[in-house]
Amino acid sequence: MRNLHVGFRRDGGLREIVHGLSFDLHPGRCVAIVGESGSGKSVTARTLVGLPGRGAEVRADALRLGSDDLLTRGERDWRRIRGAQIGFVLQDALVSLDPLRPVGSEIAEALRLHGTGPRSARRRRVVELLAAAGVPEPEVRARQRPGELSGGLRQRALIASAIALGPQVLIADEPTTALDVTVQAQVLGVFEQMKAAGRSLVLISHDLSVVAHLADEVLVMRGGHVVEQGPVARVLADPAHPYTRALIRAVPSAATRGRRLSGPEAAPPAVAVRGTGSAGGASGAPDARPAAPVPAVPELSAALPAIAAERATEVVLEVRDLVRVFPRRGGTSQRAVDGVSFRLRRGEVLGIVGESGSGKSTTARIALGLETADSGEVILLGHPWSALSERHRRALRTRISVVHQDPLSSFDPRFTVERVIRDALPGGRGDVHRLLALVGLGPEVAGRNPATMSGGQRQRVAIARALAPEPDVLVLDEAVSALDVSVQAQILDLLADLRRDLGTSVLFISHDLGVISHLSDRVLVMKDGRVVESGSPSAIFDAPAHPYTRTLVDSLTTLDRAAATATARSLAGDTRRSAGARLRPRPTLTTRTNPTPEPRRSP
Repeated sequence: MRNLHVGFRRDGGLREIVHGLSFDLHPGRCVAIVGESGSGKSVTARTLVGLPGRGAEVRADALRLGSDDLLTRGERDWRRIRGAQIGFVLQDALVSLDPLRPVGSEIAEALRLHGTGPRSARRRRVVELLAAAGVPEPEVRARQRPGELSGGLRQRALIASAIALGPQVLIADEPTTALDVTVQAQVLGVFEQMKAAGRSLVLISHDLSVVAHLADEVLVMRGGHVVEQGPVARVLADPAHPYTRALIRAVPSAATRGRRLSGPEAAPPAVAVRGTGSAGGASGAPDARPAAPVPAVPELSAALPAIAAERATEVVLEVRDLVRVFPRRGGTSQRAVDGVSFRLRRGEVLGIVGESGSGKSTTARIALGLETADSGEVILLGHPWSALSERHRRALRTRISVVHQDPLSSFDPRFTVERVIRDALPGGRGDVHRLLALVGLGPEVAGRNPATMSGGQRQRVAIARALAPEPDVLVLDEAVSALDVSVQAQILDLLADLRRDLGTSVLFISHDLGVISHLSDRVLVMKDGRVVESGSPSAIFDAPAHPYTRTLVDSLTTLDRAAATATARSLAGDTRRSAGARLRPRPTLTTRTNPTPEPRRSP
């Protein structure tokens, strides 16, 4: 790829999203593209498979697959290339699978369209592909529809579909977003096997530990420009650009507990608009304009801020011995939740971790009153909750809010962002723009439809909606899994501020152990519907007692070692800079593009 430009026409002007991107991809190598939401990563990924979006204008000096000039290919040619020569793992697994078809049929369709063997051979191949992507019980899962699978299982089914035809190049757009660390390690193993077999990978990711583990070269994008490019070890361990250093500093872990992760350096520059058009977002194109900064608040102390003693002892949510059993085909059943109990106090963050299918989300849905337990009870603010009818729950419904794993499916597709948020405000009255600013979005997004926004922006809208009624309890189900590290840092800082200033209690469900370590006061570890271990983050992650917890921690250690080392070196470099120590000359970037100079900031 040489000098790629992608723009979208709107109101007579061309709004350019990608500015002059160049790289080479060699057999058995991985090029990673990182950057915050709206930086142009996903537009680049879709352009590489001939799907840049409606109204897109693509220019490049060269875009070749081997000797094949992709710039001259029409849609008929691209249908032949996609899947067979270039595989594509979409970013949003939760809405990318046909809800009416078993996932096995969807995977088999790619094999059928490209004439791969008889039906019986395709069925066997589907099972092999699901197993290779880390799907347990692949024969059973192949017969299930997406709605019967967890988010992690759906993500793995998408990966199985993308590798079905053995493409020489795989474009993976956030392929591990919905995966817990153990499954993530399995999927990365699949990608490593592809590299060892001479296949190539373009990885779009906000997870720097995954990038450090898998990539050979990394491009850092900001506002559609490449600001830094080079070997992954050099870029992560000794970043030359302030924005890259800010990204690395924003990675949460036990070491970052008690300090703020976000800062003004994380905001992207404004997007250039040529012609007479507006700077507004184009349909289908992510917004690359600067996010509104989270309002400044005092620095956190070394320990997370304490709530007043009389508030800290108040139990706002109590779960007692919950059991939920789901029937399965063939007359069998699954105990999705099996005797789960916990208490959530005022201003406390309780983290729940576990692999996909461990019962985390089902427990949360029962706590929210969206799912009925077979036995056990939920107490909210001292009142019976699970035993009430929905009509009697209504008076308390605003006291507990939720941010779902899949934001787009939780919005009415007819609503604008303003309508989505205003519907959650008591009486429909309140400052929508203030809520958008809280989650790092500008007032200009209020009139947009969420379907035209990036995944990270949609997740921030979902968080703003959940905060609208000022709830006592906030339930977040993988609420930061789709966010890039800089936006994730803003949200984690915001949650810390809410629990300090308002006493908001948070039930935080995540597969990201770094996020859990950074934010949580207590941690529950779930497996097969049961709580197998609980305690403080330091007790759980420094000295895990249960074999399953040790497996989780071991998986995390392997993936995060390189990123943690890069973070430590970056922070050490910042300390040297602030102390005025003499530094060695900055290394020359190996990019073929001209990085955009830092914009001047207003006083």
